[in-house]
Amino acid sequence: MAAVAARAGAARAGFRRMFSVSAFAPPPPLAARPAAEPCNNLFVSGLNKRTTTDGLREAFSKFGQVTEARVITDRISGYSRGFGFVKYATVEEAGEGIKGMDGKFLDGWVIFAEYAKERQAQQPPQSAGTPSSGYQYPR
Repeated sequence: MAAVAARAGAARAGFRRMFSVSAFAPPPPLAARPAAEPCNNLFVSGLNKRTTTDGLREAFSKFGQVTEARVITDRISGYSRGFGFVKYATVEEAGEGIKGMDGKFLDGWVIFAEYAKERQAQQPPQSAGTPSSGYQYPR
């Protein structure tokens, strides 16, 4: 009888431990992405697919002189891919653009603005001396 009671007590303790908050460790914090250095070029994400380059330029021109604005579009549909770039005349104006537009609504969607990161140069894939048609013929 004592063995049965001991097993029942252990089962209750295990059951309690399984459903208590303290039994579960919180997930490790995500590694923070390194922030880009301040520059006059902004990366804007979260754009509506109907957002145009002119609409992006108009929204960001309230915070400084926009020298260039571009919404990246899909080659086939012509709609926005959801992100774009805005270039200001100065770094200070770009900072004001981030303060003014980050987390705000544009065309019904919440957008995010941050300093653009320098693009890493991609190396072309190594070919085996054959024309790059995309298909490798069996030898």
